[in-house]
Amino acid sequence: MNFIGCDLHKKSISFCVVNQDREILGRRRILCEHPEEMVAFLESWRPFQFVVEATSSYPWFVQLAGPLSERAVLAHPKKLRVIAESTRKSDKIDAQVLAEFLAVNMIPEAYRPTPRERALRRLVRQRIHLSKGVKCVRSRVRAILAEYNADRKGLFTAEGLKYLGTVQVSAEDRLVVRQSVAEWKFLQGQIKALDKKLEQFAESAPAAEAEARDLLDTIPGVGPVTIDVLISELGKVERFRSQKKVAAYAGLNPGSRESAGKRHELRITKEGSPLVRWVLVEAAWRLVRQSKRWGTIFEALAKRRGKKRAIVAVARRLLCVIVAMLQRGQKYHVAA
Repeated sequence: MNFIGCDLHKKSISFCVVNQDREILGRRRILCEHPEEMVAFLESWRPFQFVVEATSSYPWFVQLAGPLSERAVLAHPKKLRVIAESTRKSDKIDAQVLAEFLAVNMIPEAYRPTPRERALRRLVRQRIHLSKGVKCVRSRVRAILAEYNADRKGLFTAEGLKYLGTVQVSAEDRLVVRQSVAEWKFLQGQIKALDKKLEQFAESAPAAEAEARDLLDTIPGVGPVTIDVLISELGKVERFRSQKKVAAYAGLNPGSRESAGKRHELRITKEGSPLVRWVLVEAAWRLVRQSKRWGTIFEALAKRRGKKRAIVAVARRLLCVIVAMLQRGQKYHVAA
């Protein structure tokens, strides 16, 4: 069996082939615009296993090389770098290091989302992007009106848009406001079309995903956007072996530092998916307002640590509850 490390870049891929004894058998650098050369090179080393880092552009290469290999491994970049630095004293992860680690089965594997999960992520992230665009447009228009003491509530309702047309502003500001309103209407149309696609996506969900959506819908404060984000970003929750692993994946786990034998807790790491953290914090705010039990927990934490840290702690607890629900197939219920 041969082991191939693939150092993937935007325009090229560097390959290194080693055997079970980690002896280098071959090297090659091929431009990404020549996939046929990659296929020919890889076929010349069959049977083989290969490893590539989980960068943003890996899917096309795994789809190309996967059918030719005995095993395709997706490496976790950060964990791999830690191992490499401790064993090779180098911060550079290249094809040779990847190949050698694969030969001795030391590759820390990253989760590979399914094609459906990747498609849902693309839709959900696009919706978030559009929503942020809407907020930017609204803020821009309000900032202009504030200079004329003309900012009002409900600016982007039917009545508010009529009011916008009557406000006396300079010709330059009028142009910006007019274009901003047109941009807002365009973005609203884009969001509406995307929401329709997301609804169709949810309706076509396989049994396991449909069950997960139904379970999440039983949690107070959790709506369609939160459900879409959690389903797309978390993937198969069975892969999390503990609540700490879940919190670490979402970047909601606090960092720590040891000094003079004492352990000091730091702020959360903010690693992992920022979307998961965002929807969980938003859901946590709604939950502490709607649920007396969660509200009590929040108030107790807020007295000791402040509101910002308290709501993050509630979001972390909520995430653990969510994963436990999905793993056990249980609906949400308030503990007695």
